[in-house]
Amino acid sequence: MAYRVAVLAGDGIGPEVMEEALKVLDRISSKFGVDFEYREALVGGAAIDAVGDAFPEETKQVCDWADAILFGAVGGPKWESLPPEKQPERAALLPIRKRYELFANLRPALVFPALIESSPLKREILGDGGFDVLVVRELTGGIYFGQPKGIFEENGVKKGIDTLVYYDWEIERIAKVAFDAAMKREKRVASVDKANVLTSMVLWRQVVEEVAKSYPEVELRHLYVDNAAMQLIRDPHQFDVILAGNMFGDILSDEAAMLTGSIGMLPSASLGESKGLYEPVHGSAPDIAGQGIANPCAMILSAAMMLRYSFDLPEAADAVERSVEQALDEGFRTADLYRGKPGEVKVSTKQMGDVIAERI
Repeated sequence: MAYRVAVLAGDGIGPEVMEEALKVLDRISSKFGVDFEYREALVGGAAIDAVGDAFPEETKQVCDWADAILFGAVGGPKWESLPPEKQPERAALLPIRKRYELFANLRPALVFPALIESSPLKREILGDGGFDVLVVRELTGGIYFGQPKGIFEENGVKKGIDTLVYYDWEIERIAKVAFDAAMKREKRVASVDKANVLTSMVLWRQVVEEVAKSYPEVELRHLYVDNAAMQLIRDPHQFDVILAGNMFGDILSDEAAMLTGSIGMLPSASLGESKGLYEPVHGSAPDIAGQGIANPCAMILSAAMMLRYSFDLPEAADAVERSVEQALDEGFRTADLYRGKPGEVKVSTKQMGDVIAERI
């Protein structure tokens, strides 16, 4: 059996970091006796240049065929003059999320021990082991999608409306993702809401508590979003899995990412009922594209998430993550991480991929 992977490298540094992720997956294939079948397809600005569409029909067919989608990055100044709805970010990623109902966004925020000094948090807060928090964000509901929505005029006065709507089934399915993830980690879920002022969040809390009954091993606590934001800075170690709706999850996942101090290290996964999309958080970084200095770790760690969540290969995923940590412990640094300190070795994108693959 071969696991089918749609490879959408995209724009900017996307193709460079994707090459290293595939190199690592090939190493996993040989070491663990699993097979991957890749099909490459155009997406984003590259697809616009080639066929005039950021998510063309041929790419849709490749994604339909695949068990999982490995996604590089899209966008850049070249396409910023296009109408907003035709720009790569909106015209590629949003249709993919909609087509495959990718309702669960998983954003790990972790500080590897070797990179503790990259975090803006004080050493006495971080300790010696860094931290590892997983934000599980509902991705297809809530205030970003609720209706009515728009700018309206009444009696000569304009008003803007966004509607926060959550159905019980939407809350239930994202809660299950969070609890399932917690079962594979430290078995702790912090559910974030604003139930003291928002009626929709009262329902959120009720449904999450009902789901929790099926996971007796998992410790559940509720936090209001303002308190959660403060607690993340005060002591990130208190969190394992953070469960949040679309808007709160959007904000908290970026806050958690900032606390790591290293966007080049951060992977993500967007999961649906039958398919997942895996991409680094860093974007296309057109200013460094083609220079061989991009950090491939976020892309490689995104591939590890694919192994874990789409293919149920936890040992292989662990091997990739350990190899990334080992490379960092041994002092290997791409340009974004290099500080010129004793023991550090500055390496290119390709060299970093080689180092990680060799350690699997």
